[in-house]
Amino acid sequence: MERLSPYVAGKGFFEISRRYGHSPDWIVKLGSNENPYGPSPLVREALWQVSPERYPEPEELVEALAGYAGAPEEMIVIGAGMDGVMDTLTRLFLEEGDQTLIPIPTFSYYEILTTICGATPVFVSRDEDFRIPAGLPNDVRMAFICSPNNPTGNAALEEEVRSLVEDSDAIVFLDEAYVEFADRSLASLVSEYDNLVVGRTMSKAFGLAGLRLGYAVMPEWIAREYRRAAPPFFGITCASVAAGLAALSDLDFMRESVEKIRQERRRLQRETGSHPSQANFVYLSTSEPSQVVAEKFLQRGVIIRDCRSFRGAGENHIRVTVGTPEENDRFLAAFQEICA
Repeated sequence: MERLSPYVAGKGFFEISRRYGHSPDWIVKLGSNENPYGPSPLVREALWQVSPERYPEPEELVEALAGYAGAPEEMIVIGAGMDGVMDTLTRLFLEEGDQTLIPIPTFSYYEILTTICGATPVFVSRDEDFRIPAGLPNDVRMAFICSPNNPTGNAALEEEVRSLVEDSDAIVFLDEAYVEFADRSLASLVSEYDNLVVGRTMSKAFGLAGLRLGYAVMPEWIAREYRRAAPPFFGITCASVAAGLAALSDLDFMRESVEKIRQERRRLQRETGSHPSQANFVYLSTSEPSQVVAEKFLQRGVIIRDCRSFRGAGENHIRVTVGTPEENDRFLAAFQEICA
């Protein structure tokens, strides 16, 4: 496991407060793609009713997710975050000597899961518009496609995904963690193919990042195998079940927060000249090394993401989560001092 690099998470309030002496209340956290508006108020009410001495009963949650995703319950699985869903899938389909396709730059956890299973990641570079190269190598067992892509923010085209799925028998995992912020989802394609899985999360648009609740839409044959391999109760908790159900019962709240984020995203794109984005973050090129730029923001109490930890992103890109208008004002004021 010497070739395994740890996952690099965004920096937190405590770390930056201790390092720079900033008050945690003054720090603006725009480095982890969290929803600044949080979950529906119904979630907090539901959490008060949780019985922690009981094991979770996820059946009602699966039913609600099926309704939201527009898929039969037999095609829905859940896990402890989308990470948990991907962990079970890779344990099912990858073994020593297999290969996975990973267009870069993208979410680094795909590489980690591949390596843990003894498989080899095959990296292909996206083009200048961050598009996915056409075609799959014949010996690839799985392909990981993030759409909208983290960290670049662009969404995959339907024809790109269809081409990948139809070119090979490999399992194509389409990561739609940020899809609520995008123009459309491609989850409906799962009903047409036996080798397409669409992963989703309730961490982003639903504001449940701290409760680790993910799910996926997949062909029934994969879902049956998944349920056999998944940990007891899918690795989720009574709290995550209660929160998920409450959040799904208040879609208006989620959609209102998504619309506010989209409006602010447009403002950030306009005022920074960032790359186009369909996620809840923007991706910017920097003239100075991204490490230097991120450090200057931290000194001003604004946490952003230095993208050097994303394989293939190079040394001159940062990612900025779309915050509230007030948080974005703080970022833009610092941006004018640092990058203008």
